[in-house]
Amino acid sequence: MFYKHRAFQLWARRLHIYVSMALLGLMLFFALTGITLNRPDLFVSSHPQSASVQLDIPQELLFQNGKVVVDKRTLAQFLTEQTFIPGAMSDLDIYSQYEGDTLKQGEVSASFNAPGYSAALFIDLVTAQAELDVTDYGWVARLNDLHKGRHSGEAWKWLIDASALLMLVFILSGVALLLPKKSTLSYALRWCSAGLVLTVAVYLWLVP
Repeated sequence: MFYKHRAFQLWARRLHIYVSMALLGLMLFFALTGITLNRPDLFVSSHPQSASVQLDIPQELLFQNGKVVVDKRTLAQFLTEQTFIPGAMSDLDIYSQYEGDTLKQGEVSASFNAPGYSAALFIDLVTAQAELDVTDYGWVARLNDLHKGRHSGEAWKWLIDASALLMLVFILSGVALLLPKKSTLSYALRWCSAGLVLTVAVYLWLVP
């Protein structure tokens, strides 16, 4: 059989070793954050840090020719420079009420989200004053959100996808190394079966 060939076994061993070392840091990260994610009551602070920031928004970022025109990218850049707020900005929710050409009331609202962090933005269009209500849930919550890929951006999601594929390579290369070793394979299959049976049993009888 092809899996008994020396060249195949050599490549399987190389893949198994080098992929496992490449994934070492990520596997430790996902293992540890799996515990903190599963037990948030033990690790995540129940009293996140909150703060409120007020600032004035330049008129040119809110109005053009006397009308409300707000560019999301320009506003986000200004807020980031002024407050060092992290995270991606949501779509803008804009409300305005005019009497003739006079703005009587209006508001712009949006949110910023990053791992372990959120902020709500409110801008009074009449006064051009902004208020940011910021909540920091702590570094453990930040790591938990990274584990889930929550508010972490497209690049981090690709990293999770790549690590999952490499874990599959690591597992399959390990199986390939076992295939020619009949006695070891027999014991390995028993342990694999025991693990599967235990997992299914816990799900069927112990999960509400």
